[in-house]
Amino acid sequence: MKYSLNVAHLYGNLLNTYGDNGNLLALKYYGKQMDTQLNVKVISIDDDFKATDFDLAFFGGGQDYEQLIVSKDIPSKKEELTKYINEGGPMLAICGGYQLLGHYYIGADGEKIPGIGALDHYTLSQDHNRFIGDIIIKNKQTQEEYHGFENHNGMTYLGKGEKPLGIVESGHGNNGQDKTEGVIYKNVYGSYFHGPILTRNGSLAKKLLITALERKYPKANLTKQKALKIPETF
Repeated sequence: MKYSLNVAHLYGNLLNTYGDNGNLLALKYYGKQMDTQLNVKVISIDDDFKATDFDLAFFGGGQDYEQLIVSKDIPSKKEELTKYINEGGPMLAICGGYQLLGHYYIGADGEKIPGIGALDHYTLSQDHNRFIGDIIIKNKQTQEEYHGFENHNGMTYLGKGEKPLGIVESGHGNNGQDKTEGVIYKNVYGSYFHGPILTRNGSLAKKLLITALERKYPKANLTKQKALKIPETF
């Protein structure tokens, strides 16, 4: 059987720091091995986002200027994005996208920029410093290890109902203090990993695709898809 998934690429024409859009290439590649076609649609400024239209969503990161533009448009999508998340819609959010799902982040100039508050984290700014370099984290529940590259000024602090994507073994992570990196909330995975993350962590790509397939095709036999061995490096 052939499957298809409708993917929302949130602000894909504005947010693509350090090749974040490569995550979609990885999803398409692995999806093909799972007999699944991905139909990607960019949802950008003034576009409507409807929770029921999409099976998977990707929200990348950007420079301060582009993120500020997005922050002024995303309130129009807050209700439907929050609905999508709370109903278990799978999403990958990187850096700026990760920040904008929370309550707010502090920009480089000290401005407090509101997010949509769909997740209970917030992000502060560092003075004259960035977290840059290779990073390794481990998820204590799944025992999965994730490898990536971080480059961010923000310091994110997780809130109610949120778990870290992993615990930092090498690198800085969310804030350089509590050893957490990224977030898991329902079926949302947020991270500061660039690189992009899914090209070096195939198990996470598989997790997103399987979750999306199970939601869209609850009666389907996905034994083949679940058994697929995915290399960690794309």
